[in-house]
Amino acid sequence: MSDRRFKPKKKPGQSRNHVMLLTLLALLVATSFVLFMPPNESIKRGLDVQGGLSVILEAKKTDDKDPSSEEMTAARQIVERRVNLLGASEATVQVQGNNQLLVQIPGIVDQAQAVSTIGKTGVLHFVNVADLENKGAIEALESGVYVTDQEINRKLAFGDLKPNQILNANPDEQTGRVPMGIYTILDISGGGDEDSEGDSNYYQLISIDEKDYTPIFTGADITQVTVGLDNGVGPDYSVGLELNRTAAQAFKEVTTQLAPTKGKIAIVLDGAIQSAPAVQTIIGDGRVSITGNYGLKEADSLKTILQSGSLPVSLSVINAQVVGPTLGQESLMAGILVALIGLALVALYLLFFYKGIGLLTAAAVGVFAILYLGVLALLSSLGFFALSLAGIAGIVLSIGVAADSSILVLERFKEEIRMGRSVRAASQTGVWHAIKTSLDADFVTLISALALFFIAVGTVKGFGLTLAIGVVCDIITMILFKAPVVRLLAPRFIAKHPGFWGVKEDEEFALASGELNRGVANG
Repeated sequence: MSDRRFKPKKKPGQSRNHVMLLTLLALLVATSFVLFMPPNESIKRGLDVQGGLSVILEAKKTDDKDPSSEEMTAARQIVERRVNLLGASEATVQVQGNNQLLVQIPGIVDQAQAVSTIGKTGVLHFVNVADLENKGAIEALESGVYVTDQEINRKLAFGDLKPNQILNANPDEQTGRVPMGIYTILDISGGGDEDSEGDSNYYQLISIDEKDYTPIFTGADITQVTVGLDNGVGPDYSVGLELNRTAAQAFKEVTTQLAPTKGKIAIVLDGAIQSAPAVQTIIGDGRVSITGNYGLKEADSLKTILQSGSLPVSLSVINAQVVGPTLGQESLMAGILVALIGLALVALYLLFFYKGIGLLTAAAVGVFAILYLGVLALLSSLGFFALSLAGIAGIVLSIGVAADSSILVLERFKEEIRMGRSVRAASQTGVWHAIKTSLDADFVTLISALALFFIAVGTVKGFGLTLAIGVVCDIITMILFKAPVVRLLAPRFIAKHPGFWGVKEDEEFALASGELNRGVANG
């Protein structure tokens, strides 16, 4: 009887397909490497890692009753939108008790501006000054003896003004700023603070009550908000509004009435008059510009408030503090150390038990890590991700998932050789069966991770996101690296040097079982 050898038929172009997959992987790895370099700058960090701002807001209604759960939910959603519009990532807004909101903003730069913005009630009214019933406000606006909040804050910052010279709007204890608006200048000769060093000027915020007027239109009538240079030249900024059809028609009628006499329209936000520009011409296109010597930050803040809508309750700051990153940095270093130790132990385990094939799995874990970091850096640059301690836990677990799928591929490859298949055949069928099994497990993990991300709140979302990204990167690594590399190396290198690659014992077991001869084993 002749010695016959059974070998799997090699499909034409199969090697070329494997090379194309590895080429695609090389491009992805190179792109990922560029994205996450340098790692300490490319990936943003959350509040618990880098520090930031933590604020507790207390909600009140005008009748001093406790707000309902529906009102607190609406307030949380509006504050959350404002925080997101500030450009903060990984920020959280949570309801505490019956009437408090906990806001945590990592890495926010201008903390005073952030506190001022998120706590604004945001009720905007445009009012015909001539229709005001508050005569004091009319006299102040008509006389022109007033200053803006920007000027007062500058005076406070440089020590030219003392807090007790502001009669009804003392600076906020947390931010050191006075509320936005126009302040009338009062001459109280010889009165007030004895330490005022002869300065007789006192400042009073021009505020009015809703019962004193009927608005032309409100913030609910605004369809779009933009910020630009005042008159296109600066240096001040203005906030541009586009109105719906009803409000545009009402504004056209009022400006038609006021334009001949240069009458004034007051812009009222949360009961304080922000500015009172004189009507120079009829405005009939529904495009309105709010001016008031705004800097870019103030204009952006007003834009954020108007875009996010009016709060159903008034919010006051109970506590605002900067959270230091010391504890977070220590935990971050501990997490990184754990991840590195885990990687080292996995690599040693693979090299000890799987010999040369373990090198392939170690390389697969390295490829996985580069792809993983690249995706995190990309999401971070787009503002969708900031690294938190919970996220680090997800990363460590993802490393375990990637190592587990790699071991499964190796074990199935070796098992098929022990069953009597040649090295080449085992690299085809064994790897494919292992990948299918790994995909089943990965999809189950992915569903759980996505459920955590979309349903959970707070830092748990970070855990779900990093775990989901890790599972996706593991799937990509299996398809683009593990499968083509094993199949390319199997007939040329692994079959010729079974001892180095750790499959010799499996071949000997198959031979001892009488399931194949040496020629078949070598494929």
